Amino acid sequence: MRHAPEHEVWMRLAIAEAQAAAAAPQADVPVGAVLVGPDGAVLATGRNERELHADPTAHAEVVAMRAAAAARGDWHLDDCTLVVTLEPCPMCAGAILAARIPRVVFGAWDEKAGAVGSVLDVLRERRLPQRAEVVAGVLEAECASLLTDFFGERR
Repeated sequence: MRHAPEHEVWMRLAIAEAQAAAAAPQADVPVGAVLVGPDGAVLATGRNERELHADPTAHAEVVAMRAAAAARGDWHLDDCTLVVTLEPCPMCAGAILAARIPRVVFGAWDEKAGAVGSVLDVLRERRLPQRAEVVAGVLEAECASLLTDFFGERR
């Protein structure tokens, strides 16, 4: 599916979250996420917080989903769009399906651990009871450079 203009607007918000993750005192891999409601309003944001909380599940997508579910008082996010700077991993893809999120927009591909088309395609697996529409490559170069710059500085 082609991306819409609002996808870029939302991705820029996710990029800001990713930059904040890298700039935090406990610098984390720069991945950011934004969860958007059916009216286009931002319900929640998230950034990688694994280092901050010493929590292997504190990926940007999970942080955003937890915040949105808490704000709504309902874990069903079946009218939302998740926008994330990096292709979700298997854990996040499973959580996306569990939350019933129907649409995922992402920036950079993850050729090592991506579960939305690179290594696996969990979100579109026909044998699973839920599936999600995927919009890939939104501001891809910008999202990818966040990661290459981050890891380049640490080598």
